[in-house]
Amino acid sequence: MCWNAARRCAWRAAQNPHRHRRPLRIDATIPPRARSRMEGPTMRARRYRGASMTRRGRLGASILIASLCLAGCGGDRDGYAPSGPEAAWPHYAGDRGGMRYTPATQITPENVNDLEIAWTYQSGDVSDGSDGTSKTSFNATPLLVDDTLVFCTPLNRVIAVDAETGDERWVYDPVQRQTKLPDPHSRVCRGVAYWEAESKAERARTCGRRIFTATLDSELIAVDALTGRACQDFGRDGRVDLREGILDAEPWEYYSTSPPETVNDVVALGALVYDNRRIDAPPGVIRGYDVRTGEQRWSFDAVPPGYAGPPPVEGARYVSGTANAWSILSSDEALDLVFIPTGNAAVDYFAATRQGLDDYSSSVLALRGSTGKLVWNFQMVRVDVWDFDTASQPVLFDHEVEGQIIPALAQATKMGHVFLLDRRTGKPIHGHREISVRTDGVDGEVLSPTQPVPSFIAPLHSTQLRPEDAFGFTFWDRKKCAEAIARYRYDGMFTPPTLAGSIQYPQNAGGINWGSVTIDPERKLLFTNMMRMAAVIQLVPRDEYDALPDKTSHWPHQLQPMHGTPYAARLFPLMSPFGAPCSPPPWGSLVAVDLETGQRVWDVPLGSIRDQAPLPLWLVPGWDALGAPNMGGSIATASGVVFIGATTDRFMRAFDAESGEEIWKFRLPFTANATPMSFRLGPDGRQFVVVAVGGHAWSASGDSLIAFALPDR
Repeated sequence: MCWNAARRCAWRAAQNPHRHRRPLRIDATIPPRARSRMEGPTMRARRYRGASMTRRGRLGASILIASLCLAGCGGDRDGYAPSGPEAAWPHYAGDRGGMRYTPATQITPENVNDLEIAWTYQSGDVSDGSDGTSKTSFNATPLLVDDTLVFCTPLNRVIAVDAETGDERWVYDPVQRQTKLPDPHSRVCRGVAYWEAESKAERARTCGRRIFTATLDSELIAVDALTGRACQDFGRDGRVDLREGILDAEPWEYYSTSPPETVNDVVALGALVYDNRRIDAPPGVIRGYDVRTGEQRWSFDAVPPGYAGPPPVEGARYVSGTANAWSILSSDEALDLVFIPTGNAAVDYFAATRQGLDDYSSSVLALRGSTGKLVWNFQMVRVDVWDFDTASQPVLFDHEVEGQIIPALAQATKMGHVFLLDRRTGKPIHGHREISVRTDGVDGEVLSPTQPVPSFIAPLHSTQLRPEDAFGFTFWDRKKCAEAIARYRYDGMFTPPTLAGSIQYPQNAGGINWGSVTIDPERKLLFTNMMRMAAVIQLVPRDEYDALPDKTSHWPHQLQPMHGTPYAARLFPLMSPFGAPCSPPPWGSLVAVDLETGQRVWDVPLGSIRDQAPLPLWLVPGWDALGAPNMGGSIATASGVVFIGATTDRFMRAFDAESGEEIWKFRLPFTANATPMSFRLGPDGRQFVVVAVGGHAWSASGDSLIAFALPDR
């Protein structure tokens, strides 16, 4: 009977092959000003290599047939029959291990083009910077608590809305004090954390279920997950001052943008430390607090054994200039481990003044959740002078090797490397290679003669950039790019910064940034979005820097003082006279890797030059396959759909997980530089895909949370 239903569905689709290409309906909840900026969806499907029916393809077909049977085909114009299990999203990346995967199956590659906007919520927390405050970037990923979505805004307000309607339920406003950051930094809050008491009796009490948020004012705040009221028993009136023990730091030098991480009864977090201002930057200490009282349980100061440098400044608890943890953490409660991606010891582009603080830079650390003690560390870049710090969240999954299940951790890097580690020990599961690199940068530096490279998953970013590789829309701009590539030094990915200027490829944003990787455990696929663009780093002697009449940065050109070193640093993108990257496209990509073999399954352009290049260049053949700069992450569904925003061209996209084919895209009012999330409340509910549409430092600011779903009955 089920198979007959599936055949009827297939027959019905064959009678109307254009059924999935009908226009989407714009929901009435979109305000007129936003609706006028949205375009209807388009569908651009291309075939890429790797689209044949594989073992995973047969799995996808099975899931499709099952979902068709349960849903009564699910393809009628007048609605979709709900089916399938409840799919939750209680953590920033779905689960505490960061897989960015939902077991929901209602939305499939076959019906994704029927998605419509179910609701939109606008917070009003938006600034373009013209009012004297820093511009906002709404990059949050909501959590699902029961039937409520909870998220933070760039003004650090925490908001709860009905998950299926978008109706506001409560708002907590800490009243942000720090409203101005140094350019090009924008005000950001990427997410919040959720904790609930183990006992039913405690969960039923006030603040037995808590939302934790960390702010630009360097506070850790706990609020009741059901009411939004501050938990008075946590710290002082619900707040803990994260600047306690940290002295001699301007407010804009030390603050939080990423969500805390709860592990058992501890809430752990690091902080953003302003880069490249001075060698005695604020400490990058990572701390754990009691989830109930706010009492500090532990701290991990990234000071290696045998350190003989300066002690903490008078009155401070921690050593200045240590590696920090600004990005997203993950945890394994059964192992009592919290996993920390680390930044660099100060400063980024000159190592000789770090005085031995490099050991934990550009690494992933495993700390004991209950004590903060270091269990293991694995360093991806040794003596980092490129700002190749670890931006990606460590992602936990079960990895099968020769019939044995290994608790694994996938750590992506800005270089486009993905290391697979045993998360119990930090040892590479498949080993790694050591490659020889140049060490002749500037006098006084002692750089590492080798760097680690993964051996199982081959590097996803090319290390080749020659004058003949230069891109151009015309012969003239291609020639200019070739001349620029020849002008600066480039000896591969780890070319040291020099006085004459060195090419950095990829640039210091990656590669792979905080969007991290997504893992489909059923298909055993890993997905990641990345950039492939080059920049130039040039060290400027101190006397030349001091003589400059204008020492401000003018984005995207940056001038960074690095006080306490013999040099300042000048950074700028390697661009053509038309403003296009000189490196070969695609400049943005979405990549899939087979976790059984380590082989790349597909690698497709992500985004287009729309909204970045002048309109005439949109007419160049292939303009929509050049890829785009991107920041944000992807998610995967059990039915074989990969969703992602992230790009500069203001589209939300869906890709077929098996083939990499782009199967849906939707024009948004602003860029969606946040990781989406997806949920389904129960067998009678719709599956929703929700994304923050709020811009980035390099794009216009917005304040919309948009939920997509298939049409209701």
